[in-house]
Amino acid sequence: MQHIEFVHSEHFENNYHRHYVSGPLSLFVDFFWQTKFEHLWQKYPDGFSDVLFPNLGYSYLINLGTPYEMQIEQNRFPVKGDGFLPRLNNIEAFHQPGNVLFGIKFKVSPVIFEKKVNFSEYSGTMFPLSYLIDQSLINDVKHAHSFEKRVQILSQHYEQMIEQYKGSLQPMHIVTEILQQAAIHNSFETSVEELAAKYSISSRTLQRYFEAGTGVSSKQALQVLRIRKAVSHIVSRPQTFHYGVYSYYDYSHFHKHLRQFLQKDNLVHLQPHLQLLQIARKKQVQQS
Repeated sequence: MQHIEFVHSEHFENNYHRHYVSGPLSLFVDFFWQTKFEHLWQKYPDGFSDVLFPNLGYSYLINLGTPYEMQIEQNRFPVKGDGFLPRLNNIEAFHQPGNVLFGIKFKVSPVIFEKKVNFSEYSGTMFPLSYLIDQSLINDVKHAHSFEKRVQILSQHYEQMIEQYKGSLQPMHIVTEILQQAAIHNSFETSVEELAAKYSISSRTLQRYFEAGTGVSSKQALQVLRIRKAVSHIVSRPQTFHYGVYSYYDYSHFHKHLRQFLQKDNLVHLQPHLQLLQIARKKQVQQS
């Protein structure tokens, strides 16, 4: 069984713990999460996979159970330990009974204040997590008795780090504010020159901020944010969807971007985009 993001929304909503953060930590962290698959093994004794489409940011994965397999684009490999996963990839996690994963979905990792890390150099695979988190902290998370306790341990750790380096937060404030404002106002086509001028910095400096913190340019980051928000809208509220809301100049423009985003090699036999495209085609007829 293959659970596909956006297509099988109930699986991702019901079979994962999630804790969304607030306050200063929300500058960096989207949410903490943990699998809750225990009740699924009777239904899927041979396991299942979860497919996620490209997203912004990074995930830290801490393995609380048995080994599992991960596929990033076309590269599939076994995972025994803990990893750092750039999210601007198509990924598929293959789960078997005994698998338990805890994770942090970062917008931007605050580790950039402690280590000289350029996240644009990390792509295409998983990397050992021990370079970005002290092993003692990983062990504390693994030994915690609940999801809530793990969230508490890591929240305190990163809140202290943010407080320590609060004088160096301005570049990441700029990056996250640009993304936040684009999402709120659906303004995904603003040029890098306009964005940079708003903060009285050069476009080159702004690109450096984005690449250091997110691994991609501002344009690429905004386009990923744009299509993900459009897809979420068409899934959750198809009756109110219109391509123009997301700055697509006509339906074919949106349709092309949607196909590029959803039609991936490892999903060809399932064609997950078809369900969404059927909704989109109905909207096209209604709007014509």
